Amino acid sequence: MPSAISLVTLLTDFGDTDFFVPSLKGVLLGINPQIRIVDLSHRVPAHGIEHAAFFLKSCYEYYPDGTVHVVVVDPDVGSDRRALLVSTSRYFFLAPDNGVLSPIFQNEASVEVRAIENKQYRLDSAGATFDGRDLFAPSAAWLTKGQSPGSYGRLITDYVTLPDDAPKMNNQVLQGRIMYIDHFGNGITNITSTEIETFRSVTKKEWTGLIVGELTVKGIKGFYGEGATGLPELLMNSNGHLEIFIKQGRAADRCGLQVGQKVELF
Repeated sequence: MPSAISLVTLLTDFGDTDFFVPSLKGVLLGINPQIRIVDLSHRVPAHGIEHAAFFLKSCYEYYPDGTVHVVVVDPDVGSDRRALLVSTSRYFFLAPDNGVLSPIFQNEASVEVRAIENKQYRLDSAGATFDGRDLFAPSAAWLTKGQSPGSYGRLITDYVTLPDDAPKMNNQVLQGRIMYIDHFGNGITNITSTEIETFRSVTKKEWTGLIVGELTVKGIKGFYGEGATGLPELLMNSNGHLEIFIKQGRAADRCGLQVGQKVELF
C-alpha cells in the first residue's frame, strides 16, 4: 500500500447549509494544517448509500496515489455498525460498514479492511450522532500524519457489501436498471460495454434498443449533440455506462425516469 499523502476527499450527505461540513474540516485541519481538502460532494441524497457508492466509483481513481477518501453516508450513525479503514494498492478509504465501499472491494487490488477500534482516533463527544466529525475526520487526519493502518484496529473479512445488481440475461433480453440520474437529468444505467458483449455472445445478434417502462428507445448516438432535440436517445458515456438522454433537455423529467427503474436491452 502507498504512504498516505495530505490530500483528503470528502463525500457526504450533509448538505451545505449546516455546520456539519465546516466542523469536519476543522477537525482535519486542527490535526494536520497541511491537509488539502477536496469536496467531492455534500449533496448525496440523505442516506443514499447506493448513490454515494456509484458517485465514488465514478471519480476516486483520478486522484493521486496515497489520497485518503472519506465517505460519510451513514443512516445507522450511533449504532453498533463498524467504521472501516480500507487500504488498497493505491488509496485509503474511511467509511461506515454499510456497503458504500462495495465498488472499492470489487475494483481495487490488494484490499485490506480494518475496523477502526483505537479510541486514540476518536474525539470525545456529548452524543453519538456525528461520527463524520468525531471519528472519520480524526482517523483520516492521523493517517495523513503517518499513523500505520495497523494501529487502527483488527483486520476483518465480514464487511458489508451491497446486493449484486449486475445486469442479467433473461432469454434474449438483457435486464438492468437505472442506477443514477445526474444533474442534467440523464438516466445512467448499470449496463456497460461488458454486458453488451455478453448480450451479443448469447443472442448472436446486435442489440437494437432499450425498453424503460412503456418507453422504447432505439439506436445509439456517439455524443449528446447527435440527438434529435426533444427525443430520448441512447449513448455510451465516458464512464462506460449506457445512458438515456435528451439533447438540451432532461430525460428524467420528460420520460419519468427513476433510480432503480428496470430497463431491458433487446
